[in-house]
Amino acid sequence: MRILVIGGAGYVGSHTVRLLARSGHDVWVYDNLSRGHPQSVKEAELICGELSDREHLKRVFQQHEIEAVMHFAAFALVGESVAQPAMYYQNNVTATLELLEAMRESGVWRIVFSSTTATYGQPDKIPIAETTPQLPINPYGFTKLVIEHALTDYARAYGFGVASLRYFNAAGASPDGDIGEDHDPETHLIPIVLQTALGQRARIGIFGDDYPTPDGTCIRDYVHVDDLADAHLRALSHLRPGTNLQLNLGTGRGHSVLEVIQACRRVTGHPIPTQVEARRPGDPAELVADSSLARRVLHWQPRYMDIEEIVATAWNWHRRHPRGYSAE
Repeated sequence: MRILVIGGAGYVGSHTVRLLARSGHDVWVYDNLSRGHPQSVKEAELICGELSDREHLKRVFQQHEIEAVMHFAAFALVGESVAQPAMYYQNNVTATLELLEAMRESGVWRIVFSSTTATYGQPDKIPIAETTPQLPINPYGFTKLVIEHALTDYARAYGFGVASLRYFNAAGASPDGDIGEDHDPETHLIPIVLQTALGQRARIGIFGDDYPTPDGTCIRDYVHVDDLADAHLRALSHLRPGTNLQLNLGTGRGHSVLEVIQACRRVTGHPIPTQVEARRPGDPAELVADSSLARRVLHWQPRYMDIEEIVATAWNWHRRHPRGYSAE
């Protein structure tokens, strides 16, 4: 299939591009590189462009006879979304609607959408199933939910085939250490802990140790980035006109902040100093996926179920690329 990966120079996007290319698909990456890295796109042609540029997208669809889209090009920092909601609404909602119209006008009807567990807000039941009420508590989660609703309407009215995949905590890197996670600023726990092991940070801050969890720290479901890529590939093959899949992607296993730090200590052999700090507003105590629907519908099974194995792939990347892609 001929696939355009929007935001394919980002973290999850680049790993998905690699899998698509190695699975025999013809792949193009469309990215403005505001947060992506051209060095991560090694197995597909990179097209620089804006998500909001409907006419450019239509030309790309026509020139390359695109049959399907994967959409990763969202701003995804919760704190930033609270501080700068206009930026999130412009990119995640308004610009994405331009993409959907470019697809509709070009006869491209298949789309796999990168959604998020943030659409659920602070659920009162764990694990989180797709039937859990979606009550986002920040602009990031709300903008993703808006597009999920838009895609539902496009599937119903225009025959789009849609898969909205709600990630839990993406983690890890390609096992060969060739591509991995490089954000600026970095907000994800595992890379921050590994930066401490590399001596780039003095210590890792633990935001609250008084949550109602076994060790008092927040619990999250960490899913390997290659497993996420595999789910995207599987979802693509399930799209038919009018299909509207909405699926959680996680391992179903939760790990606390302290458990992740301990796993990083074992993998790196570094003591990794910590410091307890005040809770961050809006941090739920526990977020763990019920991914049984994705396993049943897509026959998807995460390969990386052990947190140390996930950390080991991330450590391999960070050791080889201590300054991320900037040194390449």
